[in-house]
Amino acid sequence: MRLLAAALLLLPAAALARPDEPFAAKTEALDPPAALAEPVRTLLSKDALVVRSGDAVVMRVWFRDVIPVKATPEQLKNGITYREIPEGALVGAIEFPTAFTDFRKQELAAGVYTLRFAVQPDIGDHTGTAPHPDFCLLSPAGKDRSAEPMEVKDLIELSSTVNEGKHPAVLLLFPNFDKAAGPKVVGKGDGVWVATTRRAVAAGATKASLGFAVTVAGQWKQ
Repeated sequence: MRLLAAALLLLPAAALARPDEPFAAKTEALDPPAALAEPVRTLLSKDALVVRSGDAVVMRVWFRDVIPVKATPEQLKNGITYREIPEGALVGAIEFPTAFTDFRKQELAAGVYTLRFAVQPDIGDHTGTAPHPDFCLLSPAGKDRSAEPMEVKDLIELSSTVNEGKHPAVLLLFPNFDKAAGPKVVGKGDGVWVATTRRAVAAGATKASLGFAVTVAGQWKQ
């Protein structure tokens, strides 16, 4: 028993998921996928946020080493939100080893996708469809070959090719004000789970960090 207790103390926190927490997250040293265009790939961290359900990998997320934001030094000092990320900016990339269902109940094929920031408009049939309006839109790695920001209209069109033009593929972002840098998985109720982490951001030469909480499971309840 003493040996077991000692071994458990050596395990990373992410590996000690409680039975009522079906997911675990940790950071792993992992090169970005070769499927990404080189201009995109070179901007990404070589550490991936890896989310598992039991032994199965749900997703691997590579964020940019430094995510560009539009903010004053005072804003960066006091803390910023997703809204300081320009819409259409490259945030990172994601890989699904198996098919994944996004928050809008769209099935996304296994593969590699870029992640770009977008804000859902609060008009028309978008009203009330998500608890928060901040998203990353997913685009096929083979079609999104530039690291430069995209016009929102072009991004929506490109992301919609994931689902044959029906709707952009989405990764819902929840607010994350936790100052802890290490990843963890948090339940949001109604079967929604998010993986949290903090990432480096910069406005010009001024750097700070921003909390992310990416949805790893759960769908919109109509």
